[in-house]
Amino acid sequence: MNQNETRTLWISVGSALFAVFLLYSYTQEKSAELTKKFGAKQRVVIATQDINEMETIDETMLQIVEKPAEFIEPQAFSDPEEAVGMVALAPIKKDEQVLQTKTVKPSPVTGLSLQVSPSKRAIAIPISETNAVAKLITPGDRIDVIAALDVGKGPAQHREVKTLMQDVVVLSTGMRVMNELPVKIEKQGQNFNQIALRGDMNWGTLTIEASPEESQDLIYLLSTSPGSIFLTLRHPSDHQKKRLPESTIESLLGKVSQEMMNQQLRAPAAAPPPPPPPAPKPKKKGPFIDL
Repeated sequence: MNQNETRTLWISVGSALFAVFLLYSYTQEKSAELTKKFGAKQRVVIATQDINEMETIDETMLQIVEKPAEFIEPQAFSDPEEAVGMVALAPIKKDEQVLQTKTVKPSPVTGLSLQVSPSKRAIAIPISETNAVAKLITPGDRIDVIAALDVGKGPAQHREVKTLMQDVVVLSTGMRVMNELPVKIEKQGQNFNQIALRGDMNWGTLTIEASPEESQDLIYLLSTSPGSIFLTLRHPSDHQKKRLPESTIESLLGKVSQEMMNQQLRAPAAAPPPPPPPAPKPKKKGPFIDL
């Protein structure tokens, strides 16, 4: 390499370094201007994918980025651990900041008070597979509440079965609440475990909606005869209410006797016996011999 080529090389290297210096100075100047205008960069949690409404947020859905303070929305999460386990109240799009106002912590109480109609009350009833349709009742179903009670004293004491409430809305079964996420989030150390409540059959209470007067009657029954309440399940479109007479041993036996009489009336009449066969005619005797 001759002297001219060496000089040309150093001039090229110096020009490149000067261009890098000018670019660095320009970026630093612009960064200072942006920082002065929009504030210093801060950490914020954004979604790495679309999160649906009522979906539980886990760590794979989140990431941390830095944005100027001016571009960070109020009540945005800055720590992903605070957002893990929360439930999205509204859809969150990919790259959107995850806000506290768009999330809620799932719990058996969350949203339950809003499910109760005005002037109504929520009351829990202890149940079992026997008196609650084998626990196949789900939040949002409608049921009838029936009580089996011993009334009277001494020899006159007898049992009556009475329908107390009809077309009653079920607000929750155990920890599963109507219009609520059917999961429970439990934190163990640094991990979050999600327990599905949709197929959970370990619950032992059922919460219904009742008027204050009906709630008072139910509390009286639960405090005196807790095992006397039974629940029957309705079709979702059946809202008919009608007064039903009490069922007693007398009414039950009367229905059985009446049904037996009806069966006898419906049975076809017995066919008359067939007539006996005619007797054989005697042979005539004469002077001729039968051949």
